[in-house]
Amino acid sequence: MTKLTEPINLLRCNLWGLAPSSNNIVIKPTTALSKVTSATSYLEAIQIPFSMFARSAFRTAQPLKARIRQYATEPARNIPSGALYAGIAAAAGVGGGYYYLNQRSSLNAGKGNKGADALKSPHPREEEKNIPPQPISGPQVFVGGDQGWVDLKLEKVEQYNHNTKRFRFIFPDQDQVSGLKVASALLVKYQGPNDEKPVIRPYTPVSDEDAKGYIDFIIKKYPRGPMSEHLHDMNPPQRLQFKGPIPKYPWEENKHEQIALIAGGTGVTPMYQLCRAIFSNPADKTKVTLVFGNISEEDILLKREFEELENTYPQRFRAFYMLDHPPESWTGGKGYINKDLLKTVLPEPKEGSKIMLFVCGPPGMYNSISGPKKSPRDQGELSGILQELGYSKDQVYKF
Repeated sequence: MTKLTEPINLLRCNLWGLAPSSNNIVIKPTTALSKVTSATSYLEAIQIPFSMFARSAFRTAQPLKARIRQYATEPARNIPSGALYAGIAAAAGVGGGYYYLNQRSSLNAGKGNKGADALKSPHPREEEKNIPPQPISGPQVFVGGDQGWVDLKLEKVEQYNHNTKRFRFIFPDQDQVSGLKVASALLVKYQGPNDEKPVIRPYTPVSDEDAKGYIDFIIKKYPRGPMSEHLHDMNPPQRLQFKGPIPKYPWEENKHEQIALIAGGTGVTPMYQLCRAIFSNPADKTKVTLVFGNISEEDILLKREFEELENTYPQRFRAFYMLDHPPESWTGGKGYINKDLLKTVLPEPKEGSKIMLFVCGPPGMYNSISGPKKSPRDQGELSGILQELGYSKDQVYKF
């Protein structure tokens, strides 16, 4: 049996179904461990006494000897993420977190046009003034430049969870596509009867860019958020104004060998847009790690779609979920996205341009993880956990 004095090394290896060797960390595929439901049973299954693991875990002054973040060359073993989360919590405690956009911060976010649903992107009016023209390759709805606002009809609304709905808007011509590229978003405008100025918010669609005749959005309702409240009050066939596309990070196949997506709440929608582009393209071999934080389990958006990616591409996609208020049956991460989790699951900063990290979520998350953007065109300086872990400004993109 391989002797390992650093438990985090073991967790990193098992992240992708790898086995560490005591000599020069030789990586090889391993056989599956089944029905392992806790950190203790997991460690017993691999013949490492939990007491030894706990003693080693609290040697925080001892540097890590290896940081193995490689993907298995065989299908990943069915090792529960709960073992990883529990091991990280034992090794370093649950700290260095941030506060998600919860109900209290939503209520205190402001009144009128500066409500809670404005917090994720504080510069929508500046974005409106700088929408570049898009190349037109066929019948498309949004062409950018001086096109102006486009009126779309709401076709249907579906309740997604306790505070989120899925909206489908249809195009004037059923042969048209949106015209959005990956990654990009649209602006939405609404002016209520008592509003002095229109409310403008950016949203990233969840439908495919080549979908003909319609465009879908998943939108959470925030208390005193004028745009999200208006959307949740809408019924077919009411209409809404859109403008764009707003270009974000220009994705090309195999642009990076590995990317990591760090998301909070509805900040997962541009991450899902990237995933769709990567995994729908057989020529794109990019490996993807998603770290996704939410308040409760029912708040996790697009979980079924991400689980399908994990099952279909076990060597290329892994997702890690953190909940502020998990149920008793929850086997994923508990608490906030923290430094120890990111240190374990993210690719090494020494990989340079081979990797890219993407961040999107509420303001508290930006402040803790990466630092905020200065403007739509200025990413601002890198700070927070990612800067502490040694990543450079060029390795991080803030949506």
